Amino acid sequence: MERREFFKTVGAVAAVSAVLPTVSFAKSGNPNKMDYKTAISAVTNGKQPKMSDKVKLKVPEIAENGAVVPVTVIVDSPMTPQNYVKSIHIFSTKNSNARCLDTNLSPANGKAMVATRIKLNGTQEVIAVVELSNGEFLMNKKSIKVTIGGCG
Repeated sequence: MERREFFKTVGAVAAVSAVLPTVSFAKSGNPNKMDYKTAISAVTNGKQPKMSDKVKLKVPEIAENGAVVPVTVIVDSPMTPQNYVKSIHIFSTKNSNARCLDTNLSPANGKAMVATRIKLNGTQEVIAVVELSNGEFLMNKKSIKVTIGGCG
């Protein structure tokens, strides 16, 4: 294959791959787009999580940049083999993909805690949903004012 033919082929493949994703999503919509209620229901298998003070959600009241919003979830749990936090999930109410974080824990973790940074597309609520070893789901939520959107 000559150099000129190679570049023609690469250019054709690049043009097709650039157009193909927009064509395929134009009809079906974005498969990752899921509102927060549907996302929470998917995680809890339809169970309604209870609001609880055991779930402590630490977020800033005002985030200057929505691209890097610090979120910490701490759960008051003994983390023993009989009674522990199985998973912690973080959701946003206005992002196109509501699921921000899913993490699994075990008694070996010692403390039920997760800290991360998430993207937020404007002012909205952040929701933490926690699954306990007995199958119960707890939650807490906080509102964050975002001055510069991160998911634009």
